[in-house]
Amino acid sequence: MSTALKTPAFHFQQGETPLLVSMPHSGTQLTDAVNAGLTDDAQCLPDTDWFIPELYPFLEALGVGVIQANYSRFVIDLNRPYDDKPLYQTKTTGLFPDILFADQPVFQSGHEPSADHRQFCKDHIWRPYHDTIAQELARLKAKFGYAILFDAHSIAAQVPMLFEGTLPDFNWGTNEGLSCDERIRHAVNQVIEPHYSQVTNGRFKGGYITRHFGQPEQGIHAIQLELSQATYLDTDKAAHHEYALDQKKLPHIQHQLKKVIGAILATKL
Repeated sequence: MSTALKTPAFHFQQGETPLLVSMPHSGTQLTDAVNAGLTDDAQCLPDTDWFIPELYPFLEALGVGVIQANYSRFVIDLNRPYDDKPLYQTKTTGLFPDILFADQPVFQSGHEPSADHRQFCKDHIWRPYHDTIAQELARLKAKFGYAILFDAHSIAAQVPMLFEGTLPDFNWGTNEGLSCDERIRHAVNQVIEPHYSQVTNGRFKGGYITRHFGQPEQGIHAIQLELSQATYLDTDKAAHHEYALDQKKLPHIQHQLKKVIGAILATKL
């Protein structure tokens, strides 16, 4: 097993506000061991949170810090706990996904990454990502008196294995209100424009990052957004596992997301 990654585990840009944005599922890089074992269905990385960084191009100008994963969730899922305990009672994927959201295998039989490879990924991708979040939130809290983590995700509007029907456009998760002050949830709900639908703590209540770091009693708040990919992807291409931004939808969703980030920054805690 190599002792070095070909690409850094993540990109981190420190900010100048109490807010840190995390993008744990937008990465598309693969290790050699994972790439060699993927099934044909998995090779197009269908469960990626596509183009998340492109949806938030305004963060740097607003002084908002960002941490962005470089490696695919098929290498290791940064939004699952280190011990891989399930987050949901319903069917889901784990720290090292073995099934796609389409309920098909991720790896060819007998070509799954080794236990040594998985431990390497835990030590060199998962731990540094989470350690960096912890250190940055601690720095922001010391500077501002509180810190807020916004965990940015997206998902296909229809995933029968995970949920029935079609998702709302904006799916907020606050761990049933335990991960952040109610004023943050209220602020984001209030700025969603009427033509977008939204729900809070529906199918998605927040993954490990939101649940672990969101400790409002300690001055650290976390909220997750699971954004429907129908709000910004070319849905015709996505149906054929080709992923491209819809240039007509893009400016509208960017404008909406900028309002969301602005509302969080304006919230007085």
